[in-house]
Amino acid sequence: MRLGGSNRRGVALILVLLMISIIIAVTLQLNRDTRSEVYEAVNLGDGIRLRYVAESGFYVGEALILADKNASDTLMDLWANTEMISLKSEGFFGNASFKLMIEDDGGRISINSLSIGSGYNPLIRDLLLRLLTGPYFRLEQAKAAELLDAIKDWIDADDEVTGAGAEGTFYARLEKPYTAKNAPLDCIEELLMVKGMTRDLFYGAGESPGLAQCLTVFGDGRININTASKPVLRALAAEMTDDEVDRLDKYRRDQRNDLSDPGWYQKLPRSSGINIPAGLIVVRGDTFRITAVGLQGRMAERITGVVKREANRRNIKLLSWKVE
Repeated sequence: MRLGGSNRRGVALILVLLMISIIIAVTLQLNRDTRSEVYEAVNLGDGIRLRYVAESGFYVGEALILADKNASDTLMDLWANTEMISLKSEGFFGNASFKLMIEDDGGRISINSLSIGSGYNPLIRDLLLRLLTGPYFRLEQAKAAELLDAIKDWIDADDEVTGAGAEGTFYARLEKPYTAKNAPLDCIEELLMVKGMTRDLFYGAGESPGLAQCLTVFGDGRININTASKPVLRALAAEMTDDEVDRLDKYRRDQRNDLSDPGWYQKLPRSSGINIPAGLIVVRGDTFRITAVGLQGRMAERITGVVKREANRRNIKLLSWKVE
């Protein structure tokens, strides 16, 4: 059966329309792909730029730490109050800037100091027990002791189980087995692998700050009483109360007060009954946690690192570095 002339023209028109539709669809897709690649390239370029802005902020932080020549490290030092420096950074990077925060890592509890050889470091164990059972974490005494047993077993060199702790046999029976480290922690996140450690306890939930904010893998176990966070400050002595912590914190934030002696807390009225072991506290720090964030609109690049200030206060050593 032959098609008439009008029918052939109708079929041809339909074919032309189909071809045009396909061409338009392909063109639109190519346009979207091209724009997506352009946007990705722009975002990649902005991300690299913000990375360098964040690095600039990090190096400013190192310079502030080295510039501090005070005999003690306190929350009133310039390195601990970087808000104005962060604001002024807006004038150096066009439409970008950095936000800088520096913390004295010596104000945290050195978790690797929990173990001495195959035994406990009693000062650190008692300190951690007070922290875990205190008002910020509220663990039962037995649960807190079990967790510390497991942490000690994780970082000590032997395979002997401590109390309610755990060694390689326990971790080998897990659904996804792994081995106990039997060595000091390299990063604080390793605690998430330890028996009894939960994400809520580690990262914080509700009003709890999280153990990640109170612990460090660096240091020799001594705490800088001038810079310790309130949860750590409260755990320094069994006699410490919330009111005492607030009074001590207010005192150490007053620039008129002398904080060069670790025993300054005993000068406060009603604090004579507080007994912090002398070997547990200091007033100087040598490790500092620097967080620098490069900012541009809604984009951000974060760098977090821990540095050690050498005893001569002229050199600084990088201990850890993390880009997010």
